[in-house]
Amino acid sequence: MKIKKSFVQLFLYLIVGGLATLVEWGAFYELNQRLTVHYMAATALAFALSTFANWGFGRLILFRVSNQNTWFELVKIYAVSIIGLLFNIGIMYVEVDKLMMDEMLSKMIATGIVFIWNFLIRKLVIYKI
Repeated sequence: MKIKKSFVQLFLYLIVGGLATLVEWGAFYELNQRLTVHYMAATALAFALSTFANWGFGRLILFRVSNQNTWFELVKIYAVSIIGLLFNIGIMYVEVDKLMMDEMLSKMIATGIVFIWNFLIRKLVIYKI
């Protein structure tokens, strides 16, 4: 039963992550492609926006019950997300500057990798579900 519950949670987090990803990619595209913000700064800003969206969508869809103070919960989410942001920027740096990959494609790959980090940390550390 615990494995089935984890798969359901992962599926729901795919929805949460998908919505947050739309926020992140949209913000990244607007900042980087339309406003010509450097891809590193655009990555950081888009990631900050999507972290907030991820928290909000997560509370609505998956992590509904939390005995934590909302502000403390947000602080923990952002603190953990800083590590995800560092992963994200590192992956972007390697893919764009070293491998000469397209910035948007690199953003998509980095998002997929960091998605796994985000799910596991929220499930096992922050919400302990």
